[in-house]
Amino acid sequence: MESAEPAAAYGRLPEQAGRPADRRAPDAGPGPEAAAGPGAPSERPPARLPERLSVRDQVVDALRSALVRGELAPGNVYSAPELAGRYGVSATPVREAMQLLAREGAVEVLPNRGFRVAEYTARDVAELAEVRALLEVPVLVRLAGSRPFDHWAPLGPLAAAAADAAARGDRGVYGEADRAFHQALLGGCGNQRLLAVADEMHRRAQWPALLAAAPPRAGGLAAAAAEHFALLGALSCGDLERVERLARAHLGC
Repeated sequence: MESAEPAAAYGRLPEQAGRPADRRAPDAGPGPEAAAGPGAPSERPPARLPERLSVRDQVVDALRSALVRGELAPGNVYSAPELAGRYGVSATPVREAMQLLAREGAVEVLPNRGFRVAEYTARDVAELAEVRALLEVPVLVRLAGSRPFDHWAPLGPLAAAAADAAARGDRGVYGEADRAFHQALLGGCGNQRLLAVADEMHRRAQWPALLAAAPPRAGGLAAAAAEHFALLGALSCGDLERVERLARAHLGC
């Protein structure tokens, strides 16, 4: 297991994230559980629940960023207490966050040990690309044939944001910009479940371990960003065949 590194190297969550869920001054009197009378079940004050969920969400965001930056390396094992120390929180929100990331395919759960950052093969890359194509391409072809030219104009700035990130070589920012662009592309379909599944598949496709297993793309991030503009052009013209061809190539199919 990799030894813990200084928390400063990873950044800590906001100070309030590590505070106890229920804190009263010494003279505040009995808490709500006492007021309920002897034998009444103890209840956590409802106002505190969003705070606990917020801590978990902050941990999820911090862990995702660390994974994208390669600070949590593929194949390495990390324990919840170790990661809790890095971010200045208790182990509970870390375990909850890692369980969520495990469902996304970013890590694997190792009982009584912790979590191992997932590793991928070229076959994994191809299968994920196929799933994304099955979800996204038919929707884009249908939208291309039913949406007017000006429907696609607002997506130009999203494509430009991805291109700017690609030009800087910032893969983390590019991944988020690419995700926003694809969500906007599919947004007109009106199917919220499809959007949720497509977004999850996009997240999986952005994990560094999976990107490392993918065949090198000619032109790198800049070429991928340029494909957004080409796809927008085909969608604006209602060129269904070109939309399908460009979308499949962009997704790696």
